[in-house]
Amino acid sequence: MLRSMLARRPLAWTLLTLLLLLAWDATGLDLALARLAGTPTGFPWRDNGFLVHVMHEGARSLSWLLLIALLAAIRWPVGVLRRLRLRERAQLALTVLACVLVVSLVKQASATSCPWDQKAFGGMAHYVSHWAWGLRDGGPGGCFPAGHASAGFAYVAGWFVLRRVSPSAARAWLACALAAGLLLGLAQQQRGAHYMSHTLWTAWLCWTTGFAVDALLRRRYVRCDAPVGAVPKLNES
Repeated sequence: MLRSMLARRPLAWTLLTLLLLLAWDATGLDLALARLAGTPTGFPWRDNGFLVHVMHEGARSLSWLLLIALLAAIRWPVGVLRRLRLRERAQLALTVLACVLVVSLVKQASATSCPWDQKAFGGMAHYVSHWAWGLRDGGPGGCFPAGHASAGFAYVAGWFVLRRVSPSAARAWLACALAAGLLLGLAQQQRGAHYMSHTLWTAWLCWTTGFAVDALLRRRYVRCDAPVGAVPKLNES
């Protein structure tokens, strides 16, 4: 019953995951997990070739290529995308881009430094909660949320569009996006680039951006498609 309700109501997912994230932040487990990968002199895997060249640089390039492919698919769709209307294909591609931009903007405004900048791991900064806006930690800042993880999480936006034509394809798309984002986030955590909460908040921001864009556009679609003089009815999100 709960699964059915959440499948029909993305808002329930959004609020539930927000509560879970706030609970995670309250536990203080970020530092404990960081210490599993880091030492007082730094993070041994920071310059690992596979993590740097494949999981970071390679994955980022692959994500941009996929976004370019989605933009091209607006005009020349393939596979399940053929079942979407042009405006829905545009929504999918542009919402992915919007997710990346949202994460980037929050990141630029953040004063939080990365784990590898912390004194506990050989850096100069001291630990400050990423919610302590305006409070500097003595480091370079700009580390919250996890920008690299958005290379995977940004694609969760596709679920909101694909669920209209193929629930099974939408679920598979969502699972792949979540798995990719989590994998990229874990790789960066192993290097000392982020805390676990940074990755989790990136996932939430991307999901919420996709949800907000879909809700706004669906209202616009209903108004545009409604016959003259008709009273539009909105499906529940």
